[in-house]
Amino acid sequence: MDKLLIQFMAVAEAGSLSGAAQALFITQPTLTFNMRKLEETLGVPLLVRSSRGVELTPYGETLYQNARLMRRLYDNTVKSIEHQKGRIEQGLSIGSGYSWWTLFIRDMVVEYGERHPSARVHVSLGNQLRCMDQLLSGDIALFVAHEIEGLNRSTGARFLPLGRVEQGYFVRGGHPLLDRPRSLAEIETYPAVTSALPEIRHQRFFETWSRSTGAAAFDQGKYAFASNSLQACLDYVEKTDAVLAHTAVMGEEFQRRGIGQIEVTEPTRQNRVGIYVLNERAAEPRVTELVEWIRRAAAGVMPTA
Repeated sequence: MDKLLIQFMAVAEAGSLSGAAQALFITQPTLTFNMRKLEETLGVPLLVRSSRGVELTPYGETLYQNARLMRRLYDNTVKSIEHQKGRIEQGLSIGSGYSWWTLFIRDMVVEYGERHPSARVHVSLGNQLRCMDQLLSGDIALFVAHEIEGLNRSTGARFLPLGRVEQGYFVRGGHPLLDRPRSLAEIETYPAVTSALPEIRHQRFFETWSRSTGAAAFDQGKYAFASNSLQACLDYVEKTDAVLAHTAVMGEEFQRRGIGQIEVTEPTRQNRVGIYVLNERAAEPRVTELVEWIRRAAAGVMPTA
């Protein structure tokens, strides 16, 4: 707000130049000079000296009433900007795989919202390649997912490990594969379901050598059902004999839905899970703060790397 208007309001509210000067921490001659300058700018008298100090002229009354409105508008504008700034600076914009959302990101987000009630929260759920797409486009600041094998170094993404998980195989209650331990070969005789099928457009994320060696990962024909929704995959498994391959740490969560985990007679694939951030943003205070929030949330939930 304009300095002369602030000083004028102080004079009007104090009723004297000396009282206003004291409240403003300036000298009385300076304040007197500034009030004359304001009157010259407006071309009308604003103050009249009296035995009680100074009184407002009709012009002064008009200016004072409108200046009060201006001050309220200015104060409200500043508060709105501060509130908006807080929402942006404290806001969450992260990605996560479905499992990590269920296991610890969900609770972390709730806690974060309680500590920063005005913060905007945006969580994008999806497989690691979709999240990588959003990271590179700037839609999210980081994401939690399985490590992407063969990721092209030109993406500029950095992987910060959180833990290691093994592959599990899940079927509906009463499925024939649940009656005894099974080999991977036996499991593979049943239709397969996945919630993490890579999209062809994401092949650009991989080093040239891995595009051929990892081509099977993009083979949509090997799955009876694929969806980017874990809920849809579980719905399908509940109604069919299909097998869902998914991280084993979700076993208890799936059990609550009546989805059983097959006991496997041989070691299954293990994958590292961690946080992906862009190299150029990894040292930003905001990003490092979010990384620490995620590390604390994952502690005790994720098997160690």
